Amino acid sequence: MLKKLFQSFRSPLRTPQQHIRSTPIVLNSNQHSLQRAQFSRHAVNIVERLQTAGYQAYLVGGCVRDLLLQINPKDFDVATSATPEQIRAEFRNARIIGRRFKLVHIHFGREIIEVATFRANHPHEDDEEDTNQSSRNSSGRILRDNVYGTLEDDAQRRDFTINALYYDPVTERILDYANGVHDIRNRLIRLIGDPQQRYKEDPVRMLRAVRFAAKLNFGIEKHSTLPIRPLAPMLRDIPAARLFEETLKLFLSGHGEMTFEMLVDLELFDSLFPATAKALEYNPTYTHTLISQALANTDLRVRQEKPVTPAFMFAALLWPALPAKVLRLQERGAPPLAAMNEASHDLIVEQCRSIAIPKRFTLPIREIWDMQERLPRRAGKRADLLLDHPRFRAAYDFLLLRESAGEQTDGLGDWWTRYQDCNESQRRDMIRDLGTKEEAGTGPRKRRRSNSKRKTGGDGAGVFDE
Repeated sequence: MLKKLFQSFRSPLRTPQQHIRSTPIVLNSNQHSLQRAQFSRHAVNIVERLQTAGYQAYLVGGCVRDLLLQINPKDFDVATSATPEQIRAEFRNARIIGRRFKLVHIHFGREIIEVATFRANHPHEDDEEDTNQSSRNSSGRILRDNVYGTLEDDAQRRDFTINALYYDPVTERILDYANGVHDIRNRLIRLIGDPQQRYKEDPVRMLRAVRFAAKLNFGIEKHSTLPIRPLAPMLRDIPAARLFEETLKLFLSGHGEMTFEMLVDLELFDSLFPATAKALEYNPTYTHTLISQALANTDLRVRQEKPVTPAFMFAALLWPALPAKVLRLQERGAPPLAAMNEASHDLIVEQCRSIAIPKRFTLPIREIWDMQERLPRRAGKRADLLLDHPRFRAAYDFLLLRESAGEQTDGLGDWWTRYQDCNESQRRDMIRDLGTKEEAGTGPRKRRRSNSKRKTGGDGAGVFDE
């Protein structure tokens, strides 16, 4: 894993700053592997219709890149010289969306084709800037991006060379303005233009570089890597709602484990999950193991096309920061369940300042955590009540995850595994055995608290002091 990670930061194969040529490299149909039948027929029809109406139009970006890599694209995007209003005039099923970056969505049942007007670079002098079309903040971050331009301008302002590829399904030609095909063949992520300036324009590009590198198993070119660590704190200025969407892309794409390794190495993880970053510093083995295992399990489910839930993922990413908060409250006299409830609330409020996790996920997160305190309490009818709880399965899986990361739970995970498979009579016996073991002093009793660090597992697992 680490060998693969460090191999990803490669030295450049060409000059450090990637410039856009005014005349693209043109690859004819006999010079590449793409065929128009590989693309969404709706996207191809949009391109043809816009061209017939007198506009330039191409399939662009990720769909071209992925098909060159023999990956099935999830989306098909179109770039055109037509403005959003002109696009809407051509298609009744079109809707203009966005303010910061106006786009058109054309609906074909469940399929949505995104159509964007060619963009140009922003003027750098304040007096040249029309704030209705474009604006930047004091650090250079783009706040509004509706400056339209030519095809060449559009290629210049795209983020990575591998995304500056335009495919014309009519002529079946690829237009390559930034040696993107060359970088695809060499499996490199390379920014177009000066990396430091491009990251300042939009710090989320640092996350996109990591996401593409992990997804495509590409390296990040050296000069595109160097500014990331010093500029990583700029992510704190990105709206928390936008970072929620970016986080889902990072960790639910099927490459979350590798993404986590790269985010930590490039010091990007700190700005996304500040409390967990502290846990990673004070309790590195346990924190790293638990998160890596959770993301590995998620990656497997994605590959198997099984459903995944952001709630479980965020529960795992934040859990290592929770025990210390719970312990501090217990030391002040709070009962275990009350301490868990208050600590959970505080941690999620703190996290939502960085990543705006919606309430539909924060509630299940808290329920999964709360169940970790309840699962050891199995006497009487409690076990059956817990088994019927709608969050039991997620909480049980989370318990097994904690154990796989090294937490010692006195065989709690195995007990619940057997309990689910037993008949009614066997379950009653298991409950009676619990009482017998407690009376004999061999079973779990009330949890002990101490004023020092409490360990709940090997390899540094459990509660730590922040």
